[in-house]
Amino acid sequence: MATSTAPQVPLGGESAEGPDASDAAVQRTWRKGLRLSSIADRANVFLSRAGFDRGPWLAVGFAAGIGAWFQLDTPWQWIGAMGAAVAIALAAAALWRGVASRSEVLLGAVGFALVFAAGIAAVWLRSETVGAPAIERPEAAWLTGRILEREEQPARDRVRIVLATRDAERGEVRKIRVNVPLAAADPAFAEGAVIRLRARLMPPASPMLPGGYDFARTAWFDGLAATGSVIGEIELLEPGEGSGVLAPLQRDLAAHVRSRLSGSPGTIAAAFASGDRGAIAEADEEAMRDAGLTHLLSISGLHVSAVIAAAYLLSIKLLALWPWLALRVRLPILAAGVGALAGIGYTLLTGSEVPTVRSCIGAVLVLTALALGREPLSLRMVAVAAVAVLLVWPESLVGPSFQMSFSAVLAIVALHNCAPVKAFLAPREEGWWSRAGRRALMLLVTGLVIEIALMPIVLFHFHRAGVYGALANVFAIPLVTFVSMPLIALALVLDTVGLGAPAWWLAGKSLELLLGIAHFTAGQPGAVKLMPQMGDGTLALFVAGGLWLALWRGRARLWGLVPAALATLLLAATPAPDVLISSDGRHVGIAGEGERLLVLRDSRSDYARDNLLELAGTEGEPVPLAEWPGAQCSRDFCVLSLDRDGRTWHLLMARSRERIGERALAAACERSDIVVADRRLPRSCRPRWLKADRRLLSRTGRLSLYLAEERFETVAASQGEHGWWRGEGD
Repeated sequence: MATSTAPQVPLGGESAEGPDASDAAVQRTWRKGLRLSSIADRANVFLSRAGFDRGPWLAVGFAAGIGAWFQLDTPWQWIGAMGAAVAIALAAAALWRGVASRSEVLLGAVGFALVFAAGIAAVWLRSETVGAPAIERPEAAWLTGRILEREEQPARDRVRIVLATRDAERGEVRKIRVNVPLAAADPAFAEGAVIRLRARLMPPASPMLPGGYDFARTAWFDGLAATGSVIGEIELLEPGEGSGVLAPLQRDLAAHVRSRLSGSPGTIAAAFASGDRGAIAEADEEAMRDAGLTHLLSISGLHVSAVIAAAYLLSIKLLALWPWLALRVRLPILAAGVGALAGIGYTLLTGSEVPTVRSCIGAVLVLTALALGREPLSLRMVAVAAVAVLLVWPESLVGPSFQMSFSAVLAIVALHNCAPVKAFLAPREEGWWSRAGRRALMLLVTGLVIEIALMPIVLFHFHRAGVYGALANVFAIPLVTFVSMPLIALALVLDTVGLGAPAWWLAGKSLELLLGIAHFTAGQPGAVKLMPQMGDGTLALFVAGGLWLALWRGRARLWGLVPAALATLLLAATPAPDVLISSDGRHVGIAGEGERLLVLRDSRSDYARDNLLELAGTEGEPVPLAEWPGAQCSRDFCVLSLDRDGRTWHLLMARSRERIGERALAAACERSDIVVADRRLPRSCRPRWLKADRRLLSRTGRLSLYLAEERFETVAASQGEHGWWRGEGD
């Protein structure tokens, strides 16, 4: 009888592959977990030594998400970026749960990825809710609307008015900004008034050249559908008394200051008191900018801090004179409340701009920390203020105001929190002159650090920066903080009883000294650094290096010098464009032929001239091509040859709209490498490299040509499908 043999069942949990197979699998899993835990442990040690704090990095992640939305082109890319961030957060969370040591790196990755996605969503939502489509084309129209804002600009002989009006065709309410000549600006045209006028309107302009100021983007987030100027008389249909308090108060305060203090000092004093910069002369603005003192004109941290500090110190001294209250209430808390109210009131009075709001939030946080006995200057305080501003105005991230304001504050906090500086400023037994010397030296170092932090941002947005700003600020900041602003405040208080004249005289002398510092500094040789367009990648490297230097401690922060050094090399190697072409083809700038810029037309527009000069990185009055010996110009065209890296480029540029024979035009195009025209050219016009006529410019917008590299940059390449970009020239 045959016996069947059953398969042997492994004993003791052994697998069919052998007695050691399961143990090997367990060992592999254990080793994998060990390796992951070891890496996590080492990362945690590094983070603890480097002073890792999730709070500031979460603010950086939120800002990075907003910046990514501006850089990415299409809604699908925005959705993809948010989806990728959420996927990274989920993967990091899964790994974090599997690591025994609960890695700070993985937890930080979860938070960073989630706030990155939240940043994209926040700015996208803001764009969809407040963005206003621009009018299709220039037009002259009758408007009836209610005044929302009125801004006095006597230095430019005008008043700016923002109207809420209704589109007659679509029935939609639109916001439109118009310039009214100062002589025609009746005081009755105030907020809330209803007026009727005829205006010449233009759609908000996109950058005149790649890298230029994008007013279309600003207008989109401000809800402006058009800008323009008034034609003829304005009819008042309904007065606007009682429609607002702060705006009329701001104007009345500025007018009162200018009536008590004449000339340039009066305009600067009005800016300090009310935030109204409309009366400051252009020459004074340029001197302050080139001397690195522009931040003193915009109400920001310096002014808000001075007001809050004065209110805090004055209130705590006065309250201490009341023994009953001093024995029953913690005076620092009460004084902090008074200072906070003073700061909020000053912020509202001066227009609630981004730097002012940031400063007010930061100052209130500092007061809270002082009242609770906590460290007042911290990176978390800066992070909270940044997130608060970005939640309300996410679009401010890409503007110079936000970037300069937070860069300066971040530099100050990071500098004063580092160990060598704390040791240098620590109290010690010494004479008053030694203590004053250390403070003065620290002020100089702080100014230098701020200038270094702001230099890339200023060059990116304005293409010029003051070189001696650190030295000028050493004298200007104490002058404004401890002399000018207290004297202005004292003069305003004394004016209530008619005794403010002596204080106004002293304030005027201090402001004359401030303007003297600005003009002297700006007039020194090499005081201004000019720079053509800086790439977004170069600025991103500067920002990454600066954030790394500020947010870490110890030797780890020195790694931030690597991207900063790389960005410096890229900036030094940034070429100036050889040819700049506006979107309508009318304005052409040519650099590299001598020290001055050549222009196709001698434009009366300061805006066009200044843009061409800034983007070309040159100074001085432009030279019309018709006056340049190397150009041949007729009534209809200009011909110019440029030598770049051993190659000769032949340019043909139209000057008129007169009809030209097609055969002659085709022959001229065939002999040219580049043809520029402010109209559509026939297809028979075929230059060897580029035909920048109306047809091409309507798709690309403005052009910057780099002949040595045989490439060109367009405005359209940086716009994507964002709502404010609509193409040009159609």
